[in-house]
Amino acid sequence: MEVATGNENGSVSAMLLSRREIHRLALATTGLLAGGMPIANATSAPLVPLINKDFDPLGGEPPQGSAPSITDFDYQIKYQRALEAIIWAVPAIAIYRFRGAALKDLGLKDNDIIAYSATATPKLEAITANASTPYISAFCDLQKGPAVLEVPKAGPDGSLYGQVVDAWQFTIADVGPSGLDKGEAAKYIFTPPGYDSPIPDGYLHVASPNYRIAFAFRSVRAPGKTAEDAYAYAKRLRMYYLKEAGNPPSQTFFDPLHVRYPTLPFYDERHFDDLYDIVSVEPVKLQDKLMMGMLASLGIQKGKPFSPDDTAKRAMRQAAIDFWFLMQRYYDEFAKDQLFWPDRHYGSLLQADANNTFTWEYEDRIDLIPRAAEYYWCTYMPEKLSDEPATQYLMALADNEGRLLEAGRTYKIDVPASMPVKQFWALTVYDRATMAFIYTNLERTTLSSYDIDSMRKNPDGGVTLYVGLQAPKGLEANWIPTAGKRPLPCMRFYGPTEALNNRTFKLPDFELVT
Repeated sequence: MEVATGNENGSVSAMLLSRREIHRLALATTGLLAGGMPIANATSAPLVPLINKDFDPLGGEPPQGSAPSITDFDYQIKYQRALEAIIWAVPAIAIYRFRGAALKDLGLKDNDIIAYSATATPKLEAITANASTPYISAFCDLQKGPAVLEVPKAGPDGSLYGQVVDAWQFTIADVGPSGLDKGEAAKYIFTPPGYDSPIPDGYLHVASPNYRIAFAFRSVRAPGKTAEDAYAYAKRLRMYYLKEAGNPPSQTFFDPLHVRYPTLPFYDERHFDDLYDIVSVEPVKLQDKLMMGMLASLGIQKGKPFSPDDTAKRAMRQAAIDFWFLMQRYYDEFAKDQLFWPDRHYGSLLQADANNTFTWEYEDRIDLIPRAAEYYWCTYMPEKLSDEPATQYLMALADNEGRLLEAGRTYKIDVPASMPVKQFWALTVYDRATMAFIYTNLERTTLSSYDIDSMRKNPDGGVTLYVGLQAPKGLEANWIPTAGKRPLPCMRFYGPTEALNNRTFKLPDFELVT
């Protein structure tokens, strides 16, 4: 502290005093005021530490004796930002992998149509794919201008069911009898962000909030038709850019039935290569600017090369690994109030938000964890979950005793003769680690009501299905092999009846056999 003092010439000079000296002066002054004379031994009195709240500010530093819990702050900040970025971007990453693999591994280009000639095998490495109806998909980049999708009329030759999604995997158009076209032959036109030119007559207009879009349809067999018929029906689709509408190019179809189509997300540093490819193209929404700032510290910036430093690379790799474990734990500890029936151990694959949509966007927040969990185990959700969905998917999360299903074990389920479906039912078993089909020599991933004639039936007309490493003797036709993987069974109900939708029908739980 500086105190002004006068010298013998009447001038003023500054004298520096410490807090201790000020304290001593205060004691001396108190003595003078009390008795008129200085206290002789005032300067030798013991000093009391200044700990009174009147002398120290409230806050501003941690509690006494505190120490940091981490030593490498640069790594910790980058790790936290990487983990939050993964949680934020799950919907976009999951759908981008389909596009990335189509272009890189299958050698396709935008607007080429993938059409399976038969139901998929484990070579389709995809999140909870079905193996009952052939898939059709394609990808388009609206940076090149509006795109046209022609869909055929639903009827005795077949029908389509599926969605067109944007780069964030949010549905922008349901297609088929329950979609915008209502099962009629139609031409959709998809326009990019900011497009303001007139829309030609005769099109169903869908404005995309993103540049890259994708579709996935299932070619549903009509009564009396074969898988070959469903494939031929799928090949009536057309996709091209509006600027080519006067003379559309010949449509390219590709059947990947016998080749590997690796669409699963990477849970290592490659996860962020995909994230960079997404954010470097797509518009940035207002609510995403904070995340874009966090991504910049990882070397991901729009309009700049991806250039993470060594610390960021380590942090991103570990964050991707930890996210996988987080999601595995999420479903191991699946919330009881989300079970389809309170006294069974099934969860619906379609876990919608409070608005029965799949955005988890509310007036005051976006719920990232449940959004991430849903898109971790499911892709191509409908725009809105109906009270009477066209298909129900029930995932077996535990056995009848509430024990998590384990690798190397054999389980069984009794499927009643009268299942609540208008079309058919199908049991598919996935690898719990990848949420994808399991590679086996048999290549059997699914058994359905189409296969009942080849199975051994129970006296009541139902069937008992087995899931495990080996088939019980004489029951090979009733068995789905797991090759030692931890199973995730999914019972699909195509055309569920009211008994399932109102939950008066209850599917038996899986039971441990060995």
